[in-house]
Amino acid sequence: MKRRAVTALAALLMLAAILAAAPARAAELRIGLAADVSSLDPHYLNIAPNIALSTHLFDTLVAVSPDGQLVPGLAISWRAVDATTWELKLRPGVKFHDGSELTADDVLFSLDRPAALVGSPGPFTSYTRQIVAKDAPDRHTVRLKTAKAYGPLPLDLSSIFIVSKRAAQYASTADFNSGKVAIGSGPYRFARFLRGDRIELVRNEHYWGDKPAWDKVSLRILTSNAPRLAALLAGDVDAIEGVPAAHIERIKADPKFRLEQKVSWRTIFWHLDQSARPSPFVTDKAGKQLPENPLRDMRVRRAISMAIDRKALTSRTMEGLAVPASNLVAPGIFGHNPALPVEKYDPDGARKLLAEAGYPDGFALILHGTNDRYINDAAVVQTTAQYLNRVGIRAQVQTMPLSIYFGRARKGEFSAALLGWGSLAGDFALRTVVGTPNPQTGWGSWNWGKYSNGMVDALVRSALSSVAPAERENAARQAAALALGEYAIVPLHHQVATWAMRKGLQYTARTDEFTFAHLFHPQ
Repeated sequence: MKRRAVTALAALLMLAAILAAAPARAAELRIGLAADVSSLDPHYLNIAPNIALSTHLFDTLVAVSPDGQLVPGLAISWRAVDATTWELKLRPGVKFHDGSELTADDVLFSLDRPAALVGSPGPFTSYTRQIVAKDAPDRHTVRLKTAKAYGPLPLDLSSIFIVSKRAAQYASTADFNSGKVAIGSGPYRFARFLRGDRIELVRNEHYWGDKPAWDKVSLRILTSNAPRLAALLAGDVDAIEGVPAAHIERIKADPKFRLEQKVSWRTIFWHLDQSARPSPFVTDKAGKQLPENPLRDMRVRRAISMAIDRKALTSRTMEGLAVPASNLVAPGIFGHNPALPVEKYDPDGARKLLAEAGYPDGFALILHGTNDRYINDAAVVQTTAQYLNRVGIRAQVQTMPLSIYFGRARKGEFSAALLGWGSLAGDFALRTVVGTPNPQTGWGSWNWGKYSNGMVDALVRSALSSVAPAERENAARQAAALALGEYAIVPLHHQVATWAMRKGLQYTARTDEFTFAHLFHPQ
């Protein structure tokens, strides 16, 4: 008996020795992305796919948690020294991928670079223009001055990636795209960029934060829904983002896969034309243009809102991938006003309001929207039209690709236009979406309805100029209550973001819908 035990122990020791001698298999993660990455230069083009990729390679001073809260990044702390001065303390011991140490000089250089970059089609300068002076009292302290009190500066800093001054000082965007100077301090290092096909990364073994689970990451560009889903089902990728709504139940039922979902920051809403002229797609029911724009009347805008059954819209049209909205920003986002109720479905009340406004027989209206941008967007437009027809507004639908739609909508060509917006702060979103349009200041740059209220502007201005978070959020909530109370927009729903992955993986789903390889882990 004793001899058999000794023999078994020897066999186990031999097996352990064989396993120890065998080369370890690298842990690799393959992700299917729903949008293309156009550049590795983190300051070149301010679009979500590029930002998501940059976050793998580079860090920001202020980071954003999966729930949309500001948390320490390369800065371990930040504070308002006075109304126009912010001080940030840098994390000590951080190394760039080339082994050089992060210092305040790299930060100052990175904050200057967006304005110095020539030919950017979507610059990051909106996040740095508030800074009028900057200095570094020591290697790990940065002080930033603004022309006037400006509370959201830490949020702005969460969008500026810090690059190595030594590597990037004389480099071009082409040098980043070649990988030559794609040197950050992020959790992954650059390996290969095959434009339009994939980006390959390797783990940064000296990362200052939590060590990523994967030695290698391959980010595959699969912009069409069907090939992206097919790649997951065939095992060509381990996970995908932007899961097509029609296939979610199928994946749920398949034990080989699992889903992660989260209510995202993206709010879907209607812009209604409030211009003081006949609206281009509003007529009487015989097709004759109305002499006045009925959408300027708040009672008409409210009637349109009351005519929409958001509960049915989210459960049926959106197939459960949305929650009804009452705000411009999602629950949990800074400035969300929980006191605002979701509009109650009340078709009888809508008819009464239309009659009070002078339209007892309604009018005709064409609704415009995308058919390739948001979850089930064309169906959302169609569903809204059906609701409006029930209260006497003869609504028709015209949807089109994003590439055509946004340009026309921004010119004010539509009477009712669908838009989705994601933001980490209510005052930011209000400034852009309902602030009085002003090309010089950038306010109202996405205010397609041309809503304007000086009090809303003043409250948003007050919020933005407060460096006390509680005061700032209170002003933002007041502005939201006033603007939404006047139906500056008609909110519909907040989207639910979905990721699908093979069994054995888990993902920390993010409010901002970004897909980061370092947030995938083995179960």
